[in-house]
Amino acid sequence: MPFVPPEAFTTRPTLEGTFGMTASTHWLATASAQAVLERGGNAFDAAVAGGFVLHLAEPHLNGPGGDLTGVFATAEEPGRPRVLMGQGPAPAGATIAHYRAEGLDLVPGAGALAAAVPGAVDAWLVLLRDHGTWELPEVLGYALGYAEQGIPLPPGAARAIAGVADLFREHWPSSAALWLPGGTPPEAGSLMRNPEYAEVLRRLIRAGAGERSRQARIDAARTEWKAGFVAEQAAAFAAIPHRHSTGTVHAGVIMAEDFRTFEAGYEDAVTVPFRGFTIAKTGAWGQGPALLQALRILEPLEDDRLDPSTEIGAHTILETLKLVLADRDTHYGDAQLDLGVLLSEDYAATRRALIGEDASLEFRLGQLPGVPARPGDGTTGDTSTAAGSGNGPGPGPGSTVGSTGGPSSRGGPGSTGDPTSRGGPGSTGGPGSTGGLGSTGSPGSRGGGTAPAYGGPPLVTAAEWTGLGSGSTGAAGAGEPTMAGSRTGREAERGPAGQRAGDIRTPGESGTPNGSGGSGIRDDGAADPGGAVRGDTCHIDVVDRWGNMVAVTPSGGWLQSNPAIPGLGFALGTRLQMTWLDEASPSRLQPGTRPRTTLTPTLVLREGRPVAALGSPGGDQQDQWQLLLLLRLLVGGYSPQQAIDAPAFHTTAMPGSFWPRLWEPGGAVVEDRLGAEVIAGLERRGHRITQAGNWALGRLSLTWRDPDSGLLRAAANPRGAQGYAAGR
Repeated sequence: MPFVPPEAFTTRPTLEGTFGMTASTHWLATASAQAVLERGGNAFDAAVAGGFVLHLAEPHLNGPGGDLTGVFATAEEPGRPRVLMGQGPAPAGATIAHYRAEGLDLVPGAGALAAAVPGAVDAWLVLLRDHGTWELPEVLGYALGYAEQGIPLPPGAARAIAGVADLFREHWPSSAALWLPGGTPPEAGSLMRNPEYAEVLRRLIRAGAGERSRQARIDAARTEWKAGFVAEQAAAFAAIPHRHSTGTVHAGVIMAEDFRTFEAGYEDAVTVPFRGFTIAKTGAWGQGPALLQALRILEPLEDDRLDPSTEIGAHTILETLKLVLADRDTHYGDAQLDLGVLLSEDYAATRRALIGEDASLEFRLGQLPGVPARPGDGTTGDTSTAAGSGNGPGPGPGSTVGSTGGPSSRGGPGSTGDPTSRGGPGSTGGPGSTGGLGSTGSPGSRGGGTAPAYGGPPLVTAAEWTGLGSGSTGAAGAGEPTMAGSRTGREAERGPAGQRAGDIRTPGESGTPNGSGGSGIRDDGAADPGGAVRGDTCHIDVVDRWGNMVAVTPSGGWLQSNPAIPGLGFALGTRLQMTWLDEASPSRLQPGTRPRTTLTPTLVLREGRPVAALGSPGGDQQDQWQLLLLLRLLVGGYSPQQAIDAPAFHTTAMPGSFWPRLWEPGGAVVEDRLGAEVIAGLERRGHRITQAGNWALGRLSLTWRDPDSGLLRAAANPRGAQGYAAGR
């Protein structure tokens, strides 16, 4: 059965040409990168120039103190997709024992204790050194001009600043000095200058003035960043005790030596085949392999089960996402992990067999062959949650694992949360837990009363959350929603051409329990009682006429994530909130290891040549939205802009990657344009639906190249009226 045909109308055309294409989350980054191409630079020169502009254009969504991941292929080695690794590790002083001694059971969502070593700037400079052609002053000139002369403040940034204005005035005076000119929040469209960051850029340029080669000049700038004034000032300032998202005061542990020892670099991408294409992602230190697992599960199914616009397709995709995200949260981390097993056909078949006709309300982790099991790890499971899952109390591959309290569970005494979140004795499982797609049981079941060595993360619903009193999850600067605060129902009726920027809402991170516990946390400047205003992510894709192609997702270092560092004009990031204070977890907090990041750009190849670079902001939703785009593009035959415009959805049935790390059993957030009939069908199947409005979910962008003809294409997200593509 063919896919549901796309709408004839698109919000903008799919751009086509042969010279070069750029797409990003902000038009000024797109225009700057495209200008580099027009002046003879290649895709890597352009991406770096656009990336530094994003520091100024979207300061509430990324900054120099943050991190990034990229995936790319060069014209010289088109069949070798590579990962640009710009995710810094935990500082040497970031130990579980220290954080526990500070009275914490989670890494905070804002404040210097959440800061990983900044990796974005070093990664951009490494990419420029090794694959670009331009000199550093020319590449940084676009960002330097905006920092000195001013850049129009986007509406989202204005709302974010307004939402944390009291925090800045009362607790973070250095941020107030930078972001509250005259003591009041600036209006959207105001020209915002950042002379301190301009001087940082100038000092990086001056550092290499005496070097003889282009590469040496760029390396001199890297040294100035990592071992010079930036590291010294950032570390000294972070050590001053300040307010964190927990409402308590702590000093950071990051030191100048942590900056000095970090090296951005490259890794080979992890790939899987899918319907004649090859999809390339980061390793399991990021969430990228979850998209690859999803494609492995979906590939052999009939096309109607892969169509996001149908009830059966949306249901199948949501159930698939729950399974791969359970694996992500159980197995991924910066440690040795045999992705060959997780991405194998056999393992995909065992997971596929768990997809029933109704929505599962469980957290169904998978057991990997050869992973030791041990009894009594603090979790319990119910063997009725998957057919054939054994006769003992231990969880099989399709079973539920949930929190049973304890110091890391955060479920308070007398909790009235949803019982499905706990998976305890006597649980009867959720709808659809006894049969899958051709399932005759749960292959690979262990039974026998044992549990995996790591039984999965704590599962805590909004009702169970006891942080900040009265169940509130509000905390200024915490988390990572995308776009703006949530609304349920049919409130966002206007299309992208006529909406205000504030009309866009993204539940799931900013307004549904896995991101905010239903407390109404927003990033549109209307803070909840706890004052929460959060940050998100940016993205940029570039392809040039020579065949170089790159996708990069920078994030962190938001203006609301940490106090602004005097003299530098930016804040540190908060990526360590993705680690657990649990020694058994593969994604535990550990000095020198990378937090399991959500940053997850994608490269698509065909017959050993790159054809598409894409990505999206959105935290836990990044790969979920990219999956929908890939299915519509590669299977459904949609054009790039049709695939981006099409209605989106995502699951919230996993522990959020951002503080306070809540989950919503069976939760799904959908755009209203999915259709009343499809939405009602999903609800009948047991999905707990939040309607987000017509144009609410996703900030996707994409560049495309036909390697045979040389035809280039580009498309960008219309939601929020900020992302743009350009090219010719």
